[in-house]
Amino acid sequence: MKTLLSALLLLLAALPVHAEQLKNIGNLEVHYSSFPSTFLTPEIASNYKIQRSRYSAVVNVTVLDASQTGKPAVPAVLSGQAKNLIGSIKNLSFREVREGAAIYYIAELKHANEESFSFSIDVSQNGTKGNIGFKQTFYVD
Repeated sequence: MKTLLSALLLLLAALPVHAEQLKNIGNLEVHYSSFPSTFLTPEIASNYKIQRSRYSAVVNVTVLDASQTGKPAVPAVLSGQAKNLIGSIKNLSFREVREGAAIYYIAELKHANEESFSFSIDVSQNGTKGNIGFKQTFYVD
């Protein structure tokens, strides 16, 4: 059975590399990505209760402890929002997914064709706090 991790790794390998999407916050290494939900197979989407739609995207965040050997995934508290170009704000509701030693935080986002968002996500883990921000435009395929 395919896992979310393998699906995300395949997705990332297929995308052109523009820049590594990670931010260091203290001893934390925060990896993030967003992509159309249709990039997931129906099986993977069903397993993780993600709605596949031409008008839906997935925001994925993983928090690693860079101070430990092997940089293990650690639980964290995430909150965030996505603001489009006209200033409409959509709150992101993250849910935790655990798969063996891996921990992911996933939020779904509805969008229109060619809608651009500025993301702001607060990350907190054992007293370490920070924010990641990035921009992305989504297209309806």
